[in-house]
Amino acid sequence: MAPSTRGEAARTHERHDGSWAHLTAGRGFGDPVHGAKYERRGCPHTRTARWVVGPPDSLPRKTVRPQQRRPARPAGDDFSCPSPPPRLLFLASNEVGERARSHMATHGAHSLVLFVGLLVLAGAGAARGFYLPGVAPADFRKKDLLAVKVNQLSSIKTQLPYSYYSLPFCRPDTIIDSAENLGEVLRGDRIENSLYVFEMREPKLCQIVCRTVLSQEGEKDFKEKIDDEYRINMILDNLPLVVPIKRLDDQEAPAVYQHGVHVGVKGQYSGSKEEKHFIHNHFSFLVKYHRDANTDLARIVAFEVKPYSIKHEYDGDWKENDTRLKTCDPHSRRLVVESDLPQEVEAGKEIIFTYDANFEESDIKWASRWDSYLLMTDDQIHWFSVVNSLMIVLFLSGMVAMIMLRTLYRDISKYNQLESQEEAQEETGWKLVHGDVFRPPARADLLCVYVGTGVQFFGMLLVTLLFAILGLLSPSNRGGLMTAMLLVWALMGVLAGYAAARLYRGFRGSEWKKVTVKTALMFPGAVFAVFFVLNALIWGERSSGAVPFTTMTALVLLWFGISVPLVFVGSYHGFRKPATEDPVRTNKIPRPIPEQPWYMNPAVSVLIGGILPFGAVFIELFFILTSIWLHQFYYIFGFLFVVFAILVVTCAEIAIVLCYFQLCGEDYEWWWRSYLTAGSSALYLFLYAAFYFFTKLDITKIVSGVLYFGYMLIASYAFFVLTGTIGFYACFWFTRLIYSSVKID
Repeated sequence: MAPSTRGEAARTHERHDGSWAHLTAGRGFGDPVHGAKYERRGCPHTRTARWVVGPPDSLPRKTVRPQQRRPARPAGDDFSCPSPPPRLLFLASNEVGERARSHMATHGAHSLVLFVGLLVLAGAGAARGFYLPGVAPADFRKKDLLAVKVNQLSSIKTQLPYSYYSLPFCRPDTIIDSAENLGEVLRGDRIENSLYVFEMREPKLCQIVCRTVLSQEGEKDFKEKIDDEYRINMILDNLPLVVPIKRLDDQEAPAVYQHGVHVGVKGQYSGSKEEKHFIHNHFSFLVKYHRDANTDLARIVAFEVKPYSIKHEYDGDWKENDTRLKTCDPHSRRLVVESDLPQEVEAGKEIIFTYDANFEESDIKWASRWDSYLLMTDDQIHWFSVVNSLMIVLFLSGMVAMIMLRTLYRDISKYNQLESQEEAQEETGWKLVHGDVFRPPARADLLCVYVGTGVQFFGMLLVTLLFAILGLLSPSNRGGLMTAMLLVWALMGVLAGYAAARLYRGFRGSEWKKVTVKTALMFPGAVFAVFFVLNALIWGERSSGAVPFTTMTALVLLWFGISVPLVFVGSYHGFRKPATEDPVRTNKIPRPIPEQPWYMNPAVSVLIGGILPFGAVFIELFFILTSIWLHQFYYIFGFLFVVFAILVVTCAEIAIVLCYFQLCGEDYEWWWRSYLTAGSSALYLFLYAAFYFFTKLDITKIVSGVLYFGYMLIASYAFFVLTGTIGFYACFWFTRLIYSSVKID
């Protein structure tokens, strides 16, 4: 996704006296002015566009120039789009397959490429609107009632969601909250009923929702939300409301969906420097449906909208729904009668909310209706650049593994051919520290805690990714991904306790209960403490994103009621088993460690070790950050699984390589070093998150910035635990392998 920018658009509106008023709107001004004839030329992947509004052949052309660091494109008739920036890839399986076949024909079908390609295709195939078993489609007959639900108001500038009715919109007599799962509540979703109700396949024009007169407080609230570029989110038949945008460089390409619609826009009238706020008070809904040829039943496959800002007018007194608007008359079948002036946000002025309901039959089947929501227009060059970068990482990792195997084979053969103990003592290298290599490290109990927590996190990610690849966590199951992660995390507590206890047993420790308590409480406790502070900040902003007390209680019960007992169960069984026998005996007197070269200094080697694992995931990290902080769908879990596998291999191999060099330098304190070597990639992750914040996001509020870095701190901590555990177990296996393969006298 491109970085958030602010641009301007030019519009011209006819006044009552026949003159034309010039109006400039802020970012998000992708919505046509009601009633005006217009032309838009622009790029869907940037904020650059050209609007021509008003009577044909009567207006000069104006060009939108985004206020970015690079020079703006000059106005002119030759209008072309720049190359699209990296963004999330959502490809249907047949598209991916066609592109993959073309790519392989050009570069050759290597077995490694074929293997990874199959995994990627499997994940891409899952992006075709897979649904949970047992989720039945809703069939609608003609004139069946369709009730639109409203969700949170969201903004990528503040990252603070608010309830729809936090603004003075039209309210039903009774507001009904929909049942929400744990993931929805944590995301800040607040799904409620609305007054937007119409009948299936019965077009409606200019239906009046309500009339309201803005108060001073209402004016302030609307202006704040427009300044922060908040979007209204609605839901119909479990489909989110979208604004379709056509790509002008490829008219035959499917439209790109923008999720939600802006509350309003900002602009200036011509001849005035005073900035005004205008509200979108008219929605033109388009419901696409797929009809059964044999029956009268239909299923909804898309829910689109075009928002307008209209200053409605009427004669006489206000008579609620019996009022006949001059600006929007369903009887004459004309949307605009006399005026196309936008509705200004100003205290004391009335605002009339209206909507249209249109219906369009579609060839899209219900089972594939999410394809349009998940499809993003990206050049295949970007897709293959990502795949090729992953191939390079795999290739380099394979080379490292081959070098290590050849080196170790030569060393082991050499050591086994020594004829006497005296000759062995003259040798230098990793064999000389065999009597100290399995000496328990300092703070062994803490190492066991972190290793157990890493196993728990690894199991949670693996199971969740498998569920996602199988399609069990589709976007139709709103909040399902986060709910699944929390539940699986709690259930994986048994693995955490078992792994921590087994390692602690190998260190000949006796206080296994203390280790178990730390394993159950240390990582979740630190995360919960940060989360509690962030939630307090969100609550102070009166945002709907603040987790309610009941949900917080449910999280605590999930932690202490499921996770903690399972950690004790796993620890009990792990500690009961006999300790793992070391392949060599440990000397009673520690061997002195010689001075190491600068590049094997613990701080230097640890920082070097984290570069390669981070390089394996940073491209995918960009996509994930974009989906989270720019409110996009992410549903290429097959590709994410490939990246996860590459991360595991890379962490293991870089830890083994540096561990081998460390042992060759007669430094046997490898326990913590192996953990920190791979875990240091979390430092690069946090630094990249800071870089992403300052270059890609447009967050200006201090609270929003604190939320961003707070959540990224939690993510980096979790990444440290995950990668560190992978590196530790790789070295744990490696040292046992090499020291059990040589003759020790």
